[in-house]
Amino acid sequence: MNFSKADNKVARKLFEVALQRELKKQMQVFSEILNQWKTQQPEDNRDDYYKIFTAVTDFDKHIARRYDGMRNSWFFDTIIAMLLDKTIILSDLEDFSEEAKSEILRALKFRQQNE
Repeated sequence: MNFSKADNKVARKLFEVALQRELKKQMQVFSEILNQWKTQQPEDNRDDYYKIFTAVTDFDKHIARRYDGMRNSWFFDTIIAMLLDKTIILSDLEDFSEEAKSEILRALKFRQQNE
């Protein structure tokens, strides 16, 4: 489904909200890794450095795949993916048109049934 211009505008705003949620959640993960390192204070810091490096690299790849260079034709599927991974919730869809919400919910139900 391709969204209307108005729904595309709503989707862009929602993507910014979702990005901020994902950044905050991942920063907490990074913080936990650093807190573990601080409490353990190992002699060899390479493993802990690698944990941080890997977490940042993996997250950067995820963010790039999801948000960089996004085309309007991808908005619908991205919204569904965000609902499936709980980056956004159903109440976040309130500003979409009734037609868009209906199509999103139909596609979400279909994908959940086929998982």
